[in-house]
Amino acid sequence: MDLASGATRHLFFTGKGGVGKTSVACATAVRLADQGRRVLLVSTDPASNLDEVLGTALGSTPTPVAGVAGLSGLNLDPEAAARAYRDRVVGPYRDLLPPAAVRSMEEQLSGACTVEIAAFDEFARLLGDPAATAAFDHVLFDTAPTGHTLRLLTLPSAWTGFVDQSAFGTSCLGPLAGLEKQRALYEATVKALSDPGSTTMVLVSRPETAALAEAARTSGELGALGITNLRLVVNGLFVARGADPVALAMAARGRAALEALPEILRPLPRSTVPLRPMALVGIPALRQIDAPIDPVEQGTNPLPELPLLASLVDALAANPRGVILTMGKGGVGKTTVAAAIAVELARRGLKVHLSTTDPAAHVADAVGLPPPGLTVSRIDPAAETAAYTAEVLGSVGPDLDAKGRALLEEDLRSPCTEEVAVFRAFARTVAEGTDALVVLDTAPTGHTILLLDAAESYHREVLRQGSRMPESVRQLLPRLRDPAFTRILLVTLAEATPVHEARALQADLARAGIAPFGWVVNQSLSPVATRDPVLSARREGERPYLDEVKGTTSRFAVVPWLTEVPHGAAGLEAVTRAA
Repeated sequence: MDLASGATRHLFFTGKGGVGKTSVACATAVRLADQGRRVLLVSTDPASNLDEVLGTALGSTPTPVAGVAGLSGLNLDPEAAARAYRDRVVGPYRDLLPPAAVRSMEEQLSGACTVEIAAFDEFARLLGDPAATAAFDHVLFDTAPTGHTLRLLTLPSAWTGFVDQSAFGTSCLGPLAGLEKQRALYEATVKALSDPGSTTMVLVSRPETAALAEAARTSGELGALGITNLRLVVNGLFVARGADPVALAMAARGRAALEALPEILRPLPRSTVPLRPMALVGIPALRQIDAPIDPVEQGTNPLPELPLLASLVDALAANPRGVILTMGKGGVGKTTVAAAIAVELARRGLKVHLSTTDPAAHVADAVGLPPPGLTVSRIDPAAETAAYTAEVLGSVGPDLDAKGRALLEEDLRSPCTEEVAVFRAFARTVAEGTDALVVLDTAPTGHTILLLDAAESYHREVLRQGSRMPESVRQLLPRLRDPAFTRILLVTLAEATPVHEARALQADLARAGIAPFGWVVNQSLSPVATRDPVLSARREGERPYLDEVKGTTSRFAVVPWLTEVPHGAAGLEAVTRAA
């Protein structure tokens, strides 16, 4: 992996959740710093784990990383950015307007959309204002999972266009002056992103078909944005040593995925990172990211009597109504687990609806031809936004004069409208649990929490736009808080970052009055018999994290790593029943 050689000033690391963006970004930052460069590593992920990987507590300002001269890191805190943004926009009006008007402005600036633009405001300052990072030779961005990253990158033109087209002084963000003042900064950000001399976009992927397909989609969308300086990093490439059947199956799967590499990725400069025996956590491990691996054959020693997913399905099947949510860090296999549970419940004769709020939306691909009793859908943001816009214009528009309708149409063009529309669809799908079992494959952690936290800001938003509050939205939080109706499964891998992120998610849910039903440890090597030195070492490395899960929940299941990719109803049955 030679990303440090000839590195541009800005490097972005993007890709499907769980592919190792943070590890690759951290290793590149350490290597650049070891070469004497001054480096700033920034996370724009709402669920950042830079602190754990680097072994240094980071904040919202550059903090030197222990053990690496010249390297600093920071986390962009979306909530803190939103508070600062609100103060900056509302502050000048506090002494000029009545208190009620100021409170109204603050309410308008309290939604998830404002959190998004406020975080982007900080991001734009680091990228578009040279003075903000003048002390550094390189600025690296460890970005959030692909859907969030692409939205982040499209915001400059989206919001500049919204400011350009607005004939009035208000929006879902409050006074447009808050955006207008940033126009030059946003324009500089767009220019920096599309300048191949200053910015490189690093597409990080696993040697897996789904991850490479996501990288291909990202490559096309970035090209449409004028961002053309791309590189591909294939992380976790496994090479079998000897004739161990599990190792041969894993190596063959990786080779097949790379042989079928999407055409759009083939011309890109490509680097590979081998699958390491241990997790890439800590500076010493990051410095060894592409070092040779000394093969030493190990014993098989699989852990016996780990609970299978079928035992968890037994408990879920006891109640044929309600909603089952799979939640967790991106890339842990929420889609596969949700689809396997839905297929197994339908096989047992229950009426099941499987859906997703994840923009990547791969549930239909995972299931293939659904078995009897199972219906599959997805929440399509574009379709939901169009339907919501038409509903608002149809119910409110006829009562407005030309100027009022123009203002409403402008308001509905803002990105906040999509947030509201998707939230409505989420609530509507949850409501179907009153007469069936709904299994929802949710988006990665940060997005999901924003979705769950959006109830109050959504209520204010629909009142402001004049649309009606559906009963499904009124009942959403009570349903989510009812353990007899909603059962949340936290999905993780037996690794440090996914387990710790799932524990943080459990704490967030507890503060919202929601308790998880159980945990699922996915793609575990612990139940697998293998003598391969790398896989054996990784299996041994799982034990402390399995113990941590056992100490966190009284109900959990383990899904072993399978030699065949789970696909279709028959393949998904192996997920629930594999020993």
